[in-house]
Amino acid sequence: MNRTVHSVPARKATKTKAAPRTNDPERTMADILEVATREFAEKGLAGARIDAIAEAMRTSKRMIYYYFGSKEGLYLKVLEESYRRIRQIESEAHLDDLPPEDALRRLVAHTVDYQWAHPDFVRLVQSENIHRAEYLAQSKMIRKLNVPAIESLTRIIERGQKAGVFRAGLDAIDLHMSISALAVFNVANRHTFALIFERDLDSPRAMLARRDSIIEMVVRFARK
Repeated sequence: MNRTVHSVPARKATKTKAAPRTNDPERTMADILEVATREFAEKGLAGARIDAIAEAMRTSKRMIYYYFGSKEGLYLKVLEESYRRIRQIESEAHLDDLPPEDALRRLVAHTVDYQWAHPDFVRLVQSENIHRAEYLAQSKMIRKLNVPAIESLTRIIERGQKAGVFRAGLDAIDLHMSISALAVFNVANRHTFALIFERDLDSPRAMLARRDSIIEMVVRFARK
């Protein structure tokens, strides 16, 4: 059995110093979104403060409202950018160039690694679920962003079935949900599980073991 080896990415620092404001509107907006992502992820929509974002950016609330219209508008843009980023990285994985089982392994490993390295994304999704996807429903972009991810997984499944590797009856959206659930759980529940079961879930060894376990679960579920 061929197994693709991946290295666990270094964990991102939870706080970074905001870049100075420039006369480049696109750079300014990107910097605001970076700071706002942390603020919304840590405190949710209700608890996040535009004042705190403006202070971290060394800019004014007026400037933020100029670019994003409102607090809710900024929150929605943060959600859109978060989804855009993960889907862009997935599109660069070149899964169509790999044999189907290797492609599925790489996709699962990528998903697990991305969630570990971007806990803010998980927290934002959890926050939006609390709001029952109220703000996601307002986005014309996010659902379109997720179409290529399902199409890519569909191709992997179909190639695997044609090669006699994967079983019949696999549904791309259902499999996508299972992969996401396993990957997100590592981030969303790691503190409670670490405390209850007295395990260091943040050690590189533990992360590698958990990732390998998730990959094997998904691949064995898909195999014929």
